[in-house]
Amino acid sequence: MGPLAGIRIVEFAGIGPAPFAAMLLSDLGADVVRVDRVPAQGGVRDDLARMTAGGLGRGRRSIAVDLKSSDGIAAALDLVAGSDALIEGFRPGVMERLGLGPAQCHARNAGLVYGRMTGWGQDGPMAQRAGHDLNYIALAGVLDHIGRRDEDPAVPLNLVADFGGGGVLLALGVVAALLEARRSGRGQVVDASMAEGAGLLMTMMYELVGRGQWDLRREANMNDGGAHFYSVYRTADDRHVAVAAMEPKFYANLLDALGLEPSGLPAQWDRAQWPAMKRRFGEVFRTRTRDEWAADLEGRDCCVTPVLSMAEAPTHPHNVARDAFIEVDGLTQPAPAPRFDRTPATVNRSAPEPGEHTVEILHERGIKPGMIETLLASGSVAQARWREAHV
Repeated sequence: MGPLAGIRIVEFAGIGPAPFAAMLLSDLGADVVRVDRVPAQGGVRDDLARMTAGGLGRGRRSIAVDLKSSDGIAAALDLVAGSDALIEGFRPGVMERLGLGPAQCHARNAGLVYGRMTGWGQDGPMAQRAGHDLNYIALAGVLDHIGRRDEDPAVPLNLVADFGGGGVLLALGVVAALLEARRSGRGQVVDASMAEGAGLLMTMMYELVGRGQWDLRREANMNDGGAHFYSVYRTADDRHVAVAAMEPKFYANLLDALGLEPSGLPAQWDRAQWPAMKRRFGEVFRTRTRDEWAADLEGRDCCVTPVLSMAEAPTHPHNVARDAFIEVDGLTQPAPAPRFDRTPATVNRSAPEPGEHTVEILHERGIKPGMIETLLASGSVAQARWREAHV
């Protein structure tokens, strides 16, 4: 049982950061019920199903609801009434138009934590504008500083805004608001913006800019690839190693491992010499394969690691020893994190088919069997293979 055991969360199905936040909370033990949409005539939608399947959909149960019907909205509000928190990732105003905005939900459950995930925030001149991770990190002052100096900015997957500045920040906000609600008895809205979250991740860099200690050019600073001791190098087999030997003792160990005599080299922090030193390091690393370097540097404190692909990382000895990856439905996924010594986080079920648990969930919330049959027949809710279910 994870540390959030006993917490009930209702998640309105979406893509990307909101499902990631729900996954994190589920891994930590919360009972997360995902509300999937169905068309008015009945039957389960499958467009969002593909996006919420697999890793991001793990750990939940699913109820399929027609949010365009009054009975469907009533069923959704019944879920809200018995939940501690809600997560949604629509554009501002969508939930209000459905009749499921904060005012409507707090009327049913004053202690509800209402978690909202958007790109630009709930208000402001860009609140209604479409966007994706790349747009958010561009406007937050992140994208311009990632990549090689003489090349275009590099696209860092969709990790920074969607998942780091978005999903993780929303999950943190929901947990913080749940703690406060336990004291006050009152819920509140958590307004998580991916653009603002991405900017928040850059706090240290913004401070350095303010102090005049950060060069605004790419690949010109300590940890943006500008320093020879904090960079990525190609090896003899056209793979790579990651070097992050910042501290003097690690840098000294690195020079020793590379066979370079410190007395004949410029000082580590002589920025003018960083480009030349990167070329020197590059020449040395090109003399061996990635795995030869990994084997040779094993046990040396010089902060060098092989750059592994997603196909390789799960089988690395350290990751194996730590059980850092798990299998869910035959697919390899990162394991829940962080670790807890008394209440371990775990994946308690695989990703559900939309509507897989509709009848089960309605039963739990006290809906009579006859009413469940009526809701199913009208298409206000739908159950995957519901005719086979015992009502």
